[in-house]
Amino acid sequence: MNLQRIAIPLLVIGLLAFAARQYGWPGFFAVSGGLVFWLLLHWTRMLTVMQRAARRPIGHVDSAVMFNARLKPGVNLMHVIAMTRSLGERLSAEGEEPERYRWTDNGGSTVSVTLQGGRVSTWELQRPPAQD
Repeated sequence: MNLQRIAIPLLVIGLLAFAARQYGWPGFFAVSGGLVFWLLLHWTRMLTVMQRAARRPIGHVDSAVMFNARLKPGVNLMHVIAMTRSLGERLSAEGEEPERYRWTDNGGSTVSVTLQGGRVSTWELQRPPAQD
């Protein structure tokens, strides 16, 4: 089981309890307001990323080489979509683990990304053969 699914709600409850105990209702509502603000920031970022991705062809990236250079292990799929501004072309079956996606640029270079548990584990850059 993912530790974040337990730790984050416990942290939120603990923070709210601490604020209520130290500062009463004003502290509780101040922390609640901060948490709602934080959730709205993340929601807005997610919608912005998805709106940008919806405007571009699936599996397209401006430069596969630059995308390959910017990738890091452990990055989640939302950050990858934000980097490419495009949804990846799905290579794996729906619901299959690990997930595989591919992005291609205009020159024919491709980057295939493997995600394990929603995070980048490996990726591979493939370039077309050089023409004489």
